[in-house]
Amino acid sequence: MTIILQSHLPFAPWMDPRTSRLPGVLPLDGDEWLRVDDAFAGQMALRDRLIADDPVAVHALLPDGQAAADELYALVLARLASQPGYRIGPTQGTRPDGVTVPLDPAAPLLTLGRLVQEDLCILQQQGDEHVLMGAILCFPASWSLAQKIGRPLSGIHTPVPSYDDRIQTSVQRMFNAIRVEQPLWRGNSLLYDDPTLHQPRLEGARRARPVAKTYVRSERQCLLRLPGTRAVVFTIHTYVVRRSTLAADAEAAILALHP
Repeated sequence: MTIILQSHLPFAPWMDPRTSRLPGVLPLDGDEWLRVDDAFAGQMALRDRLIADDPVAVHALLPDGQAAADELYALVLARLASQPGYRIGPTQGTRPDGVTVPLDPAAPLLTLGRLVQEDLCILQQQGDEHVLMGAILCFPASWSLAQKIGRPLSGIHTPVPSYDDRIQTSVQRMFNAIRVEQPLWRGNSLLYDDPTLHQPRLEGARRARPVAKTYVRSERQCLLRLPGTRAVVFTIHTYVVRRSTLAADAEAAILALHP
């Protein structure tokens, strides 16, 4: 197995009181909801394989989410056209690792999944809640896209113990208030023995309790509203680093949080 790691974490969400408690959301400085880091080539090669070998496991799009997926496709391509390392043409795009990807507007999320490091989830309001209408999810951390697609936020987070009624209300209020001009972000972190990026898990199946706690897995999650469809896009940039790369105080703090 090839281990794909970043050299360091750019942030430690458990060390900042603003991000250490749920939901821990902050305004995004600037508009940097897509990133390229030092694990780009390795992560993108894995994304290519997952999408080619088992697209059903990493992609879902409900009919009611098609318009939002099309809008996101156009938005991301426009951003990449001016982003260093990318070359976007009429029919193909070349990534910073030199790989050229055919542009297929008929498969917007599958195409984007081969262009950017982030997993992309589309949520649209139906009634009182936002519902997961589509996603390209190559790097799930203990959840299954097939099980969550079509569910509202409260159902997506079943059975997360910390996602109680108070947090649910707070998160839904936040989703309602997201403005096109002000994306948001948050971070999370867990300790793992296994650095594998693609770790789906069904509800009721327990995640193996880490013993050595060799790796820190952290997600930089951004939330932005699409101006046309008004859907919310939830992006997930996954970092996996060796715990030994952390500063001493950050390492002690995360070990205290996950004894």
